[in-house]
Amino acid sequence: MSQSQLLSVEELNGFGVGPVSIALAAGERLAIMGASGAGKSLLLRLLADLDPGEGKVILAGQPRETIAAPSWRRRVMLVPAQAGWWAPTVEAHFELSMMEMAVTMAARLLLPPDIMKREVRVLSTGERQRLALVRAWVRRPEVLLLDEPTSGLDPTATAAVEALLVECCGEGVGIVMVTHDAMQARRMADRTFTMDKGRLGAA
Repeated sequence: MSQSQLLSVEELNGFGVGPVSIALAAGERLAIMGASGAGKSLLLRLLADLDPGEGKVILAGQPRETIAAPSWRRRVMLVPAQAGWWAPTVEAHFELSMMEMAVTMAARLLLPPDIMKREVRVLSTGERQRLALVRAWVRRPEVLLLDEPTSGLDPTATAAVEALLVECCGEGVGIVMVTHDAMQARRMADRTFTMDKGRLGAA
């Protein structure tokens, strides 16, 4: 794993969260655990600049305030527990230039060969979770913020997702992952933190 610092967060405060200070190296995987309502998902939204907050956030040496919000959200991308879908079919959510990579990734995540042609409304929760990850990764973010990315998956599908995430980190992507699964945190995380009442501490 590269030890170059990718994301630096200092005294980040927002609704229900903070102050939080944390650093993420390129290729590093951080896990955040804690009870429901502790502020884990709110922290991910703050990092993605989806909710208002105060504090210093720097990506690869660039302060967040110097980066346009849409660009920041492409580079520091949140995959929520329940991703939004705005078109009837799966393939409508992917640009044509990304389709080949998306199909390859979908197969690696054990999704059916015709998944791109299906309507979103017929997908299972687990299929939607994996497709949301595919949708994020084909856009090549530098940081992935994952909120319970395998909560709806069986052990085989979970293992496929984890293997892909490890590969992503091998390419230098940093991951901050919220999970309630202590075993997953042990398998996946270089460092694990716990969140309680909006405060982050070492596990």
